[in-house]
Amino acid sequence: MKFIFLTLILLISGCAVTPFPIDRGDYKADQTHPAVAQNERIRFLVFHYTALDDQKSIDVLTGPNVSAHYLAPTVPAIDNGKPVALQMVAEEKRAWHAGVSNWGNRSNLNDTSIGIEIVNPGYTDEGAERRWYDYAPGQMDLIGKLALDIISRYQIAPENVLAHSDIAPQRKYDPGPRFPWQALSRQGIGAWPDELVVEKYLAGRLLLEPASVANIQAALEEYGYTVPQTGVLDEETRKVISAFQMHFRPQNIRGDADAQTEAIALALVEKYKKKN
Repeated sequence: MKFIFLTLILLISGCAVTPFPIDRGDYKADQTHPAVAQNERIRFLVFHYTALDDQKSIDVLTGPNVSAHYLAPTVPAIDNGKPVALQMVAEEKRAWHAGVSNWGNRSNLNDTSIGIEIVNPGYTDEGAERRWYDYAPGQMDLIGKLALDIISRYQIAPENVLAHSDIAPQRKYDPGPRFPWQALSRQGIGAWPDELVVEKYLAGRLLLEPASVANIQAALEEYGYTVPQTGVLDEETRKVISAFQMHFRPQNIRGDADAQTEAIALALVEKYKKKN
């Protein structure tokens, strides 16, 4: 009996080390020779707002034209004390959330990203003023838990946790300047500059003092944005600067080339792009 028991243990452990080929109908696949040269397909996490209410968000995201991997409702359901995200696309599949997009040397980020949509009205224009809407606390509790899980499983770099406006600044604003990037960074979600390094690059200048457009363009490109390298503050450059400001300096998002924007951009490059 003891001999039979030991034999079974050896057989079971042997199966764990050397699994049988997987039967796929007309052929079998032997998975006992995994390659070292591989990595995760998912490299980016992208946040959006829906600019719709809850039901319309579900209707649109389950329709034929656009999709996302997850949707965070205005008030997430709670199941046994845990907030519930609506998963609309399996993570291993490609969702249609980013559209025409670029970050660093990558384009078409649908291929390499997970998209999270958040129910939020976005903004309304009230005369000459634009009113942006806050995110609900329960929503952000869910977003924090969901994002940390995704980042951990796919080892997504902080600088690759992005806004839709980061990767498509000429046409998108979401998730907007009310999205709490700094608070999320304290949880380990996304990038944020070190204050002392920002002060170093400010070098005593006033925050809104005009700065070199060429320097800002170069720093933004090195960080990941697609931006002209002309030294000219044209409309295309303004939109990129504004997208950057919505993410890292939401108090003023006019797209001006000022000293604080330059200092934040240089601090981010030093922290995340010059890693040794």
